[in-house]
Amino acid sequence: MIHADTRKYHAALAAGDRAICNLLSKEIARALPEAENKVWHAHPVWFLDGNPVVGYSKLKDCVRLLFWSGQSFRTKGLKKEGSFKAAEARYTAEAEVDVELLGAWLAESRDVQWDYKNLVKRKGELLRLK
Repeated sequence: MIHADTRKYHAALAAGDRAICNLLSKEIARALPEAENKVWHAHPVWFLDGNPVVGYSKLKDCVRLLFWSGQSFRTKGLKKEGSFKAAEARYTAEAEVDVELLGAWLAESRDVQWDYKNLVKRKGELLRLK
């Protein structure tokens, strides 16, 4: 289910960015129906058992799709982001979103997870959950 705050996030976007985000949220909700969606750190994020797995944000020149454990995925196409295990894809138009590839990443996001939920409690040590 798409949270009301996520819908508000979409409403504030320009039409092209809104189209990208609407497509991403629809595909995420379809692939991860059990995931909890909320706006976290000002961006839509989906959580499995309290652990962030996927989200997106509007950057200056694109929409960034982020998978918290994406560097550990077998499916190629994501770029390393940050110093932990996150990986991203960036889009400037809805037509750039490969729904089949997105579906593969979303399937992996359920099966490949690092424990971001307890990262602070573990003082920056990231452990693999799945």
